[in-house]
Amino acid sequence: MNKNMDRKTFLSFLGTGAAALAAASAGLGALDGKASAMSSTADHLFGFKTNKVSGYFEPIQPSKEDTLLVPKNFKYDVVAVFDDVINTAGEKFGQGADYNAFFPINGSNTRGLLVTNHEYTNIFLLGPVADDKMTAEQIKQNLYYQGMSVIEVFRDEKGTWKMDTSSKYARRINGTTKFDITGPAKGSAALGNATTAVGTFANCSGGVTFWNTVLSCEENFTETAVSAKLPETHYGWVVEIDPFDQSYRKKHTALGRFNHENTAMGIAADGRVVVYMGDDKKDACVYKFISKGKFDKLKGRSNSSLLEEGTLYVANLKSGKWLPVTIEEVKKVLSNEKYKNPYGISGTKEDLLKKFKSQGDVVTFCHEAALLVGGTPTDRPEDIEISPFDNTVFICHTNNDIHGNIHGHITRIFESGNDLGSLEFDFEIFAAGGRQSGFSSPDNLAFDSNGNLWVVTDISSSSHNKGVYKPFMNNGLFVIPTSGEAKGTALQFASGPIESELTGPFFTPDEQTLFLSVQHPGEMTTDLSKPTSTWPHRSGDKKARCGVVAITGFKLG
Repeated sequence: MNKNMDRKTFLSFLGTGAAALAAASAGLGALDGKASAMSSTADHLFGFKTNKVSGYFEPIQPSKEDTLLVPKNFKYDVVAVFDDVINTAGEKFGQGADYNAFFPINGSNTRGLLVTNHEYTNIFLLGPVADDKMTAEQIKQNLYYQGMSVIEVFRDEKGTWKMDTSSKYARRINGTTKFDITGPAKGSAALGNATTAVGTFANCSGGVTFWNTVLSCEENFTETAVSAKLPETHYGWVVEIDPFDQSYRKKHTALGRFNHENTAMGIAADGRVVVYMGDDKKDACVYKFISKGKFDKLKGRSNSSLLEEGTLYVANLKSGKWLPVTIEEVKKVLSNEKYKNPYGISGTKEDLLKKFKSQGDVVTFCHEAALLVGGTPTDRPEDIEISPFDNTVFICHTNNDIHGNIHGHITRIFESGNDLGSLEFDFEIFAAGGRQSGFSSPDNLAFDSNGNLWVVTDISSSSHNKGVYKPFMNNGLFVIPTSGEAKGTALQFASGPIESELTGPFFTPDEQTLFLSVQHPGEMTTDLSKPTSTWPHRSGDKKARCGVVAITGFKLG
């Protein structure tokens, strides 16, 4: 961040809006101040009809405080935190709050369902874990507090956001909830011939579909699956739920099994559905799935079947091509007499031929299959979002210390012909983390309707305020204009409590409220009598509690 930037200059940057985007889009087509038909994406903001501005603010400075800091004239309400009762049945809000998605009830911007992912548990739930081996009770708690929460929220007459625990929709979805399996791995040997799976956990980020459901991503699932003696291949998928229908639960295997971070859904020029995804680990790949069939708005939720049949592709950044991750391509590579294991692949050729016999095998062991067919290993691809203005695709590569990418970067993909269904692309490094930009380790993304990119950071808690991470202090939330003079310049909007990261930014459709998760405050705590954080500082409470806040104070223009 440029610490000498004055408020007037910053306001001029944020005020450039979509008109500036039109001038800055470098041949991607004129824009008229609203998302065009050609840039159809499954985001709650992308149907806006006026060029709103998501709030002028005075950027804050980095902080080490154990509080959530927001700019002057903004405030936040704590909506729900770990262990809060969410409904009349007494179910509890989960731990490790991550992705959020708001669904208006009857078109309201002040009452709706909030879906929140729960990624993992920690000492504030489980207590110390002896010898890294959980007890039976800890395993039970671990399964219960991961997954997802659906809660009903509303803004009262005083402008305060609250949870309505009398809601008929409020419920938990967790490690004991049953899901139907769809796609090529359904009933396959790789899944033990299973057609259903018990539980979802390690739920990181996600996305909203065109048919008003939520896609939630299972990321670092292995430890929970092993400790609970559950079949590992039943986890690591993209799951789909309907916030308004508790009976609707699916795991879509056509989208591949890996350390899923999120999904970003768009429509190809010919009407097919496209889903972008990242595999959040070092030296892993960027994917997109293109459905076989075409989206039909009149079919509503039945369009979900589009996620059951199509082609999964992986990005080769050197050639600028999307390569099919199919059994045909895997066999083609392995049948080459000159075959040698590519980077990241171990085992013999014979072992790989035994492993990959069907498309079910390919999607189940997707990370290896993607590298075999030529996918480019990258630096922890996390959140992906599609610009509502020009169909460019933004990808957070958080970091990768193996290759010296300490602070990460944001990649921007330009699909050939501005078509999300294209199999060729170019790309740029839109913004790089480091001292020069004022942020490090970008993670989740969200667009506002003025084309600004909202970015949260994920510096590991063990690295906070140490070494080359000292200038950044606690993790934060930044706004980066995607056009005009300030294009690529990060301005800090919020700073998280000690040892936390801010996750899941999500605006209400009118952009008057920003929902944001505060994840794992105080996670380096080893002695519960001496917590390193006690956010949200509830009276008499000595635990740190992750949760969701609603930030207000935005002025629309």
